[in-house]
Amino acid sequence: MKTKFILLVLSVYLSSISVINALELPAESAVPGGIAIISIHTEEKPEAYLNDQRVMVVGSSDNWKAIVGIPLTEKTGSQVLTVKNNDLKTNYQFEILNKEYETQYLTIKNKRKVNPNKQDMSRIVAEKEIISKAKSHWRDSDNITLQFIKPTEGPYSSPFGLKRFFNKQPRKPHSGLDIAAPKGTPIAAPANGIVINTGNYFFNGNTVFIDHGQGLITMYCHMNHIDIKEGSQVKTGDIIGKVGLTGRVTGAHLHWSVILNNTTVDPLLFLAK
Repeated sequence: MKTKFILLVLSVYLSSISVINALELPAESAVPGGIAIISIHTEEKPEAYLNDQRVMVVGSSDNWKAIVGIPLTEKTGSQVLTVKNNDLKTNYQFEILNKEYETQYLTIKNKRKVNPNKQDMSRIVAEKEIISKAKSHWRDSDNITLQFIKPTEGPYSSPFGLKRFFNKQPRKPHSGLDIAAPKGTPIAAPANGIVINTGNYFFNGNTVFIDHGQGLITMYCHMNHIDIKEGSQVKTGDIIGKVGLTGRVTGAHLHWSVILNNTTVDPLLFLAK
């Protein structure tokens, strides 16, 4: 009788842990620019890859979850996640659904921010390498927060994924979420992490990158002031700087990007409900 009672308590406890883990995961939205969550049943923690890019894996024995960022450019239909466990390689197929993003037309007064000159292009090319390195950064970690707080106060002015035209010229889709706020509004770290890059860039203005572990990176652009140094450890709610209008902007706001397996995804999927 005692053994049955212990097993019952253990079962209830494990069930509660499963519920907690489920609540801590980001929202799933298997669309371009979204997130797919794929269950992996192996005893040891495996490695997972999408298009040769390593993917975050969280969980515990026989209940691992691959948290897969889906590129905005990914086509709808079947996609394959490759899972490696020791010498064994297994393919997990999942479906990417269609999503149509709205179109946005913006007028930029500084025409060089739309059509850079030769000197600007030299700077942009050099900065692109630095930014790409930050976005592709990988740090092994088992202690990852997957639900964020909102980094600054203000309404959402431009959602993620918009098809964008600057001065009627087509450009890449919007790779983040814009939060409108007055210049000088504090910006907080949405979760624990390490600052891996700070700088002033041609398009992004004053920018901070925070590494949260396993390829989960957040980026903050157009800041008026940066109050944190590269290499600093931050906790949820720590102030990292202030809202501004540096770089290519039409007004003061925070551009906030969330990067998973080197691809930008909708930040709203990570905001705690």
